[in-house]
Amino acid sequence: MSASATTPSIIQTVAENGLCAGCGLCQSVAGEAVVQMRLSSAGYLRPYVRAALSEQQARVLRDVCPGMHVGHAPQPDAAPQHTLWGPLVGVRAGHSLDPEIRRQGSSGGGISAIASWLLDTAQVDFVAQIAVSDADPLRNEMRLSRSRAEVLAAAGSRYAPSAPLAGLDALLARGERFAFVGKPCDVAALRRYALHDARVDRLVVCMISFMCAGIPSIRGTHELLDKLGADRSQLKSFRYRGDGWPGMAKAVTHDGKVYETDYNSSWGTVLNKHLQFRCKICPDGTGEFADIVCADAWYGKDGYPDFAERDGRSLILSRTRRGEAMVSAAMAAGALSADELPVSDIARMQPYQVNRKQMVLGRLLATWLARRHAPRYRRMGLLKAALQANKIEWLRNAWGTLRRAKGEQL
Repeated sequence: MSASATTPSIIQTVAENGLCAGCGLCQSVAGEAVVQMRLSSAGYLRPYVRAALSEQQARVLRDVCPGMHVGHAPQPDAAPQHTLWGPLVGVRAGHSLDPEIRRQGSSGGGISAIASWLLDTAQVDFVAQIAVSDADPLRNEMRLSRSRAEVLAAAGSRYAPSAPLAGLDALLARGERFAFVGKPCDVAALRRYALHDARVDRLVVCMISFMCAGIPSIRGTHELLDKLGADRSQLKSFRYRGDGWPGMAKAVTHDGKVYETDYNSSWGTVLNKHLQFRCKICPDGTGEFADIVCADAWYGKDGYPDFAERDGRSLILSRTRRGEAMVSAAMAAGALSADELPVSDIARMQPYQVNRKQMVLGRLLATWLARRHAPRYRRMGLLKAALQANKIEWLRNAWGTLRRAKGEQL
């Protein structure tokens, strides 16, 4: 953790109170000579402060850091906002019509299909997305994909820390048009930063996100590999899922040995036990600030998804008019096949996100009581969502957060 006598108050407040999402925007705003993202002792990406922020840098970060502020700005032409699901223009379920993209993507290949189509139609010069590092199969790094092959190589979920905004200034300095793919908190920060840097609206053609259940510490991956019996020092490759839907967590060592387990065992029994604290008080697991959001369009019953292996299917939400135009055009061009869905179907496919949105106000209040610091969430329908919740469960969540808030590793 980056606390010292010279730590600027804005970063110290966010990091020391467990509010950091690890997006890396502070490094881009201040420059790597001032702030550098590093892996903390708890296994999360955190800002390490090397010099004092200027007043201007501190002012910008106070407004754009998702550990300080997340909210919708009033816009006269904004899409209708659903209490649980945020701005919605189009709701569909479908899949990539490229069989390889459909199989290698985390669900039906929705994000990879749209990203590849944007490149093929020259609407963007590159796609900025997180992919596995060539140097370390457990490390994530920003990748600039300029072809279908490169998009495909970056396909698949990465359930470990990533900081895709750490190099944002360098991306914008290229002067090229690009699509940005990131976690909901990354996209929220990028959208807000557009108010401070006009290059964002000029160069970022499309902001794409995915539904997120939280970011595990790298310790979660280490525990998973230990459970599989795989030697981390001998890893040749590792993927969290994909190559099917939902796909297997799969480790391959240099001697050719393969270790794997199903998605429900990897995420459900190991990785989700290592989430960073900021994720537990997040109001936006569904990418409300993106143009387009994709997620698993789970089949299931009785409010619980069925994780049986089958052909991938993506839930595809367009949140802006621009996003809707792109989804429609990608379908017309044969990149995507998708059918419209009633909004009520989202809850059946993503029951976890329903609970998350309904409970977050209680968790937020508990965080404030425990730490006297919490992010400001504005125009996100949290009170309305809380009123829809089971009151006993809501109170239980708030009490549990209050008890954990002081002991959580940051």
